This record gives sequence, C-alpha cells and structure tokens, in this order.
Amino acid sequence: MPIFGILKRSVKGYTQVIPHAKSKTLIPIIREKIQSDSIVYKDGLYSYNVLDVSEFKHFRINHSKLFAGSHSHLNGIGNFWNQNKRHMHKFNGIPVKPFSLFLKEYE
Repeated sequence: MPIFGILKRSVKGYTQVIPHAKSKTLIPIIREKIQSDSIVYKDGLYSYNVLDVSEFKHFRINHSKLFAGSHSHLNGIGNFWNQNKRHMHKFNGIPVKPFSLFLKEYE
C-alpha cells in the first residue's frame, strides 16, 4: 500500500494513503500542503522530476553520494516512518480498511 508523507522540519508530519506514487497523484498533494516559496528536500523518486519546473525551491538528495550535509538530509522523515512502523507493529497487522485511520492517529 503506497503512502506519501511530508515532514516540516521539527514541526509536524502529514501522511496520506495514495493509489500510486506517480506525479499526477503527488504533485497536487505537494501543492496543497507546501507553500510555493518553501525549500523542499526530496529523494530520487522519478515522480518528483516535475518539481524541476515548479514554483518550489528544491534539492534532490542522493544518498548514494552523500548521506547527510548540513541541512540537506531526509533523516527527519526517515525517523518519522521508522517510529510509525514501530507504533503499528504492536497491532500485529492492520486491516486495509482502517489502515488510514491508524496512520492518521500516529501523524
């Protein structure tokens, strides 16, 4: 089940179950949740390529070359997902139908 997440540094996360990780699904969410003059750090997912011609200032983080620079890292969202998995693990599996509710509870 694909899940998309955004984390504002040291503030709050946002998650959403999505049908697929294609640009046509992700970009409307990004535009709704992130101010147009914000700086966006992203990984190498091909769906983010459309951000290259968007209103966002953005930096692609290639972890195979540099894992973390001064501010250029994705450790916060990685930690968010790790903690979320730990939280959900105690339920020994979650049915698909209420999964998004469990996700929002952690968010």
